[in-house]
Amino acid sequence: MSLDSVMLVGGSGFLGLHLIQQFYEVNPRPQISVFDIRPLPEKISKYFTFDPAKIHCVVGDLSSKEDVTRAIKECHPTVIVHSASPIAGMAREIYEKVNIQGTRNLIACAKASHVNYLVYTSSAGVIFNGQDLHNADESWPIPEVPMDAYNETKALAEEMVLKANSPTENFYTVSLRPAGIFGPGDRQLVPGLRQVLKNGQTKFQVGNNDNLFDWTYVGNVADAHVLAAQKLLDPDSRDSVAGEKFFITNDAPTYFWNLARTVWKADGHVDNFNIVLNRPVAIIIGYLSEFFCGLIGKEPGLTPFRVKVVCAYRYHNISKARKILGYKPNVGIEQGIRYTLDWMDETSQ
Repeated sequence: MSLDSVMLVGGSGFLGLHLIQQFYEVNPRPQISVFDIRPLPEKISKYFTFDPAKIHCVVGDLSSKEDVTRAIKECHPTVIVHSASPIAGMAREIYEKVNIQGTRNLIACAKASHVNYLVYTSSAGVIFNGQDLHNADESWPIPEVPMDAYNETKALAEEMVLKANSPTENFYTVSLRPAGIFGPGDRQLVPGLRQVLKNGQTKFQVGNNDNLFDWTYVGNVADAHVLAAQKLLDPDSRDSVAGEKFFITNDAPTYFWNLARTVWKADGHVDNFNIVLNRPVAIIIGYLSEFFCGLIGKEPGLTPFRVKVVCAYRYHNISKARKILGYKPNVGIEQGIRYTLDWMDETSQ
């Protein structure tokens, strides 16, 4: 079966715009449509060659049966790609509404509307609860005690998606688990690092920087979604993909603070020395920061959660994605950082 039409749920977001671009480059190009809580931006970066005015966009609520059913009727998708998710640091209720209620509703509406293929954007964080992850593959279990509401709800949504896979119902699903996404359009990671540089805080380092960490260029993540959709549609590869989960990374784990320093170096800044807070000390400071900031109603800059994230080994084995999806990271880390900084300079003008 050919990839005639794709509906990108969350297509107006950071990853969503890159999904549009990568599906736009498929030959023959499928009909591309977007369903999101907000419309597509009128102006986009030079890194995107598609015209947003020519992409059909349906604005609606993912948790609304009426909105999702209307979008499917308007878009007539062969495949639905579900990448909608709130960013980190939001209230639990928002994650539950979008990741759990929204995903449950999307599955039900897709089945009722006879859409047979669903690609879900999960997260590598679904297996992380503060422990070290050394070369983790898809056999690693989801922890009983989750790290946070974001990854807990992503894990529950992934479970729903994979359980919904049913050859007898002619409904096929796959889940992708990207790690540490960054790239043009990112409003968190690289912009945050530039703000640290602007604030003169680059000398401070939490942890010993001996922990390997996975970062993933957003265009590579989008590539993986295209491959997953194509493999689901192909009868010869469908059985090896349907109902499966795949880690997606740049396959180039690096010491955690190296990415930050690569960003700062690209901006012409290199520190002569660093002030290092080791993990136990940083966690104590994090608890104190949470306590005193709570008293004055201020957001703490350092928390035990952030310390655990920064200091943990978190790198993954993508052999399964390479073998079954045919995935490979086409853009390296340093090139991805350059693209991101160029985009930030472009959008700040």
